[in-house]
Amino acid sequence: MKENKFTLVECPRDAMQGWKNFISTADKINYLNTLLKVGFDVLDCGSFVSAKAIPQMADTAEVISNLDLQDSVTKLLVIVANERGAEEAVKFNSISYLGFPFSISPSFQMRNTNSSLEESFERVKTIQELCERNGKQLVIYLSMGFGNPYGDAYGEDILLYWASKMTDLGIRIISLADTVGVATPDQISSALNSLIPVYPQVEFGVHLHADAMNWKPKLEAALHAGCLRFDSAIKGIGGCPMAQDELVGNMDTEKMIAFFQEKNLDIPLDKKVLQECSTMAVQIFQ
Repeated sequence: MKENKFTLVECPRDAMQGWKNFISTADKINYLNTLLKVGFDVLDCGSFVSAKAIPQMADTAEVISNLDLQDSVTKLLVIVANERGAEEAVKFNSISYLGFPFSISPSFQMRNTNSSLEESFERVKTIQELCERNGKQLVIYLSMGFGNPYGDAYGEDILLYWASKMTDLGIRIISLADTVGVATPDQISSALNSLIPVYPQVEFGVHLHADAMNWKPKLEAALHAGCLRFDSAIKGIGGCPMAQDELVGNMDTEKMIAFFQEKNLDIPLDKKVLQECSTMAVQIFQ
């Protein structure tokens, strides 16, 4: 785990996946190649999942094959939901991370990956073995990480249980996902404060969904709890199309960076290229 340095994860995949109009492969390639010049640590750039379930991501293999990492410090992350997707992903030398959405809400795990928690954990075991054999790192997203709208049980004991199961497999990056934007600042503080001291070997992150009214308190809570890994998307576009009908947007990258700068925190990004990406996003997401 890196000490005292933020890991910034830009998530165009999350912005794109629920977009109703298909974004052309050429536009995706152009946008992602420009994002690779900004200086983000990680680019969540696509997913190897069912094209029927997430048609917007059907061209992920072609998109990744056309990304230029030659002069970029950014590493690529893709989302997988099962072993088949993981087997596809590990074939790409350019991919460093595989992300798996493991919901601690049984209802949402069934809805999102059509599997129980027990079945999903078996998938995690297999995918972790694949990653280890192929020089990749598995990132576990504990989705519904701050509660859920289904009435499923939630608490620090559940978070600690699944974090323990994941770390026992050798997983060292766990991100708590506010999948439907239900988290309060107190919940974010409580969840992170229950996990970070117990697992110092793990890099804990947050994948927060927020709106114009609550993004700053959520971000502040995570920062004060010692979180150093933050997912976001330019313009705050996106959300999980498998969670509910009305998407709650992602954390807005530009607002987040401005917030960090107000705190006098060093965020070494190319602001000029970031602005170029912001202009491109307006054109792409119409």
